[in-house]
Amino acid sequence: MTTIPRENTALIVVDMQRAFFDNDDSLGRSGIDVTPLRDAIPGTVRLVQDARAAGVPVIFTRYVYMPGMVDFGPVRGAKAAERIASNSLGAGTDEIELIPELEARPDEIVIDKSRPSAFYGTRLEPVLNGMGVRNVVICGVTTNICVESTARDAGQRDYGTYVVRDAVAEFTAERNHYALFGIAWSFGEVVDIAEIESAWELETAEAV
Repeated sequence: MTTIPRENTALIVVDMQRAFFDNDDSLGRSGIDVTPLRDAIPGTVRLVQDARAAGVPVIFTRYVYMPGMVDFGPVRGAKAAERIASNSLGAGTDEIELIPELEARPDEIVIDKSRPSAFYGTRLEPVLNGMGVRNVVICGVTTNICVESTARDAGQRDYGTYVVRDAVAEFTAERNHYALFGIAWSFGEVVDIAEIESAWELETAEAV
């Protein structure tokens, strides 16, 4: 059975923001149906509750672009031009906020980023080092972009890396499958919430 440490571990909750779950926000308005991503909400809520109960620190990430979208990078990818035109995930907009089910507590850290990996161009690594963290449990959206990019960077930095299959979501089942396959093949372990609850000696609960 997989051993998932409780000590020296942090939970990284990737990009559980309004824009990724509400078709009335910019991604939905640009023609990207975000409905499939809602599958990540129940498991992620449960996992955050578990981490708090176990005394495992929770770190949230948000995808946020600076005013004028100056850090968007090359105009490529799904609906890139439309997203720039609509100030998608722009600083100061309501849609960059975490969903109500997952509001960060005052003592929890929120890391803003403008690239898929939570490590790239952010203070995440110094924060983890300062906390004495050597293992990361990762959940959120989307599996094959921001979750996978963060897991790859964590694995390559020699963190024990665990991605939670029932607390992530992707636009298609195929993309979700191959992202988890790649993570398990080379960068970390893919686990279930129940495995974490068992390892952390928590009472297993039904998903919220």
